[in-house]
Amino acid sequence: MKITRKDKDSLNTTVLISLNKDDFADKVLKVLKDYQKKANIPGFRKGHVPIGLVKKQYENSVTADEVNKILQEKLTQFIKDEKLEVLGNPLPKLKKELDWKSKEISFEFEIGLAPQFHLNLKSKKQVSSYKIEADSNMINEQVLYLQKQYGKLESKIEIKKDEQIIVEFNNTDAGINQSATFELNQIKNKKTISVLKSCKVGSKIELPTKDLFKSESDYLRLIGKSYEEIKGLNLTLETSVKEINLLILSELNQELFDKAYQPGQIKSINELKSRIKNDMEKQFESQSEQKLLNDISEYLISINKFDLPKEFLIKWLQNSGEKPLTEDQAREEYIRAEKGIRHQLIEGKIIQSNNLEVKFEDLKSFAKDLIKSQMTQYGQLNPEEKELDKIAARIFTNKEETKKISDQLMSKNILEFYKKNMSFKIKKMNFDSFVKEAYSSAQ
Repeated sequence: MKITRKDKDSLNTTVLISLNKDDFADKVLKVLKDYQKKANIPGFRKGHVPIGLVKKQYENSVTADEVNKILQEKLTQFIKDEKLEVLGNPLPKLKKELDWKSKEISFEFEIGLAPQFHLNLKSKKQVSSYKIEADSNMINEQVLYLQKQYGKLESKIEIKKDEQIIVEFNNTDAGINQSATFELNQIKNKKTISVLKSCKVGSKIELPTKDLFKSESDYLRLIGKSYEEIKGLNLTLETSVKEINLLILSELNQELFDKAYQPGQIKSINELKSRIKNDMEKQFESQSEQKLLNDISEYLISINKFDLPKEFLIKWLQNSGEKPLTEDQAREEYIRAEKGIRHQLIEGKIIQSNNLEVKFEDLKSFAKDLIKSQMTQYGQLNPEEKELDKIAARIFTNKEETKKISDQLMSKNILEFYKKNMSFKIKKMNFDSFVKEAYSSAQ
C-alpha cells in the first residue's frame, strides 16, 4: 500500500492511495468463505457450495466493500497523521471502471483544507453592547399583573365595563362548541358591546363573528376557529352567558408582597418595584448577550478576510446530501452556508488558541447550576448536592440534552473571552427601543 499527497494550492490537496491485491485478498477470502458456509444455492447442500461458484457470484461486490473499508480507515489515519484541517469530507475522483482483479488499484481523493489566518479582534468600529433597562411602564404593568394574579373574583349580575364574561359559543354547522372568557375591551364591534352590556347571567344571545374581536389571535383562542378560517363566512354564534365576574385587584400591602415573594423579602412598594426592575433586567441579559454574540460574529467575519476552497465546497455540497444537487443549486447553497463556515473557522480558532474547550467537570458544574436555578423557580430553594448530582447524571444519558448544555457553556465561555479581549460601545435603552433598534434590520 502507498499513500501520497499532492497539493494543488494552500486550500486544495489530493491524496492518492494505491492498494496491492495482497492488502485486501485475505479479507475478501475470509468473507467469501463465510458466504460459502451460509449460501443457499439450488443443487448444493448448505455449506457445500464450491468456493469457485461463490467467488463468481460475490467476489467483486465483496472486494468493493473490503477495499472501501480499508480506504476509509487509511485515509482517516493519514489526515490525522498529517494534521490536516479538513473542510467538508474527502471526495473520491470517480473512475469509469475498476478492475477488481488487477494486482494494484489506485484511488484519488480531493480534500478541501481550512485556511490559515491571523485572528484580528479589533478595528476602529466598535460592536454595540445593549444594556436593557426596565422602564416605569413595564414595572407598573408587572405590579398590576401581580395585583390581578393575587386579586379575587366577585360575582356580578350584569356587565358594565371591566367584568370578565364567561360564555359558551355554539354553531353546529361550523363545529363550534367552546367555552370562553373575555372582557368588553377585547370586542371590536360597538353594536356587539351594546348587546353584551344588556346581558345578565343566563342570557342567550346571537353574536356575529364578523368584527367580533379586535385581535385576530383571539378567534382561535376563544371560539376554536382561526380568523383565516371564518373571516369570509359571517357566522352567527349562539351565545349563553354563564358567569359575570369582576376582578378585584389585590391591595399593595405586606400580604401581597409575602405571596408574590418569600415572606419578609419585600416590605414596601418601592422595594417591590426595585425587585421587579432587577428581575426584569436580569431576564433581559440573556437576550442582550445573544444579540452581542451574533453581532460579534458578524463583526469578526467582516474584519477577518481569508479565502476558502470555494469550488471544492460547492462540489462537496453538490454530492453530500440525500439527493444530489445541480451545480447551480450547490452554488446557491454555498452562498447561504459561507458565512456559517467562516464563523465556525473563526470561533474554532478562538477555542483552540485559548483552551476554551468544555471540560466535563465544568459541564457538570454548569448543568447543576441550571438545575438549581430551575428548582428555585418552583420553590425548591436549597436542593442537596446528591440530588443535583443525580439529576445531572440523568441528563448526561441523553446525548441531545448534553450537547445542548455543552453548547450553552461554550457560548458562555466564548462571550467571557470576548468581554475580556474586546471593547464595546455600551447602549442603554428600554426593551421596546432595544427590539426596534436591534432587530429592525432583520425584519
